[in-house]
Amino acid sequence: MHPDRAPPIAGDAEDHVASVLARLPHLLDSDPRLVARGRFLSADCLIGTQAQAVHLRIVEGRIVGLETGPRLMASWHFAYRATPEAWTAFWQPLPKPGWHDLLALTKRGAARLEGQLHPFIANLQYFKDLLALPRGEARP
Repeated sequence: MHPDRAPPIAGDAEDHVASVLARLPHLLDSDPRLVARGRFLSADCLIGTQAQAVHLRIVEGRIVGLETGPRLMASWHFAYRATPEAWTAFWQPLPKPGWHDLLALTKRGAARLEGQLHPFIANLQYFKDLLALPRGEARP
């Protein structure tokens, strides 16, 4: 495998990413320090792939709503979408350089950040840690 490419994943990759992201509320509830870090954050966001994203409602650092599937006319502050291969590489127990960080994924073109960026950038470490919670257990 080429070192600049994420490992391929088998099966329905879009559904796999959505199912991993659907576990975020449970994973976050088991990390009180991360909840405390996000205590000043309240935002709606889309996280996932270009074709399938989950809508997260975060209030004071807790995920209070998570919806999958299409949502017509749903508003969100920002969207972070990556390829299924990028998510799989990011969720490895020890991701390779360039696949280890949300901003590194955008830099290499494997992810895209859109919308009102202030909530994301102002709480960057929170989102990095939140989206890394499935590391090591997110296998296709």
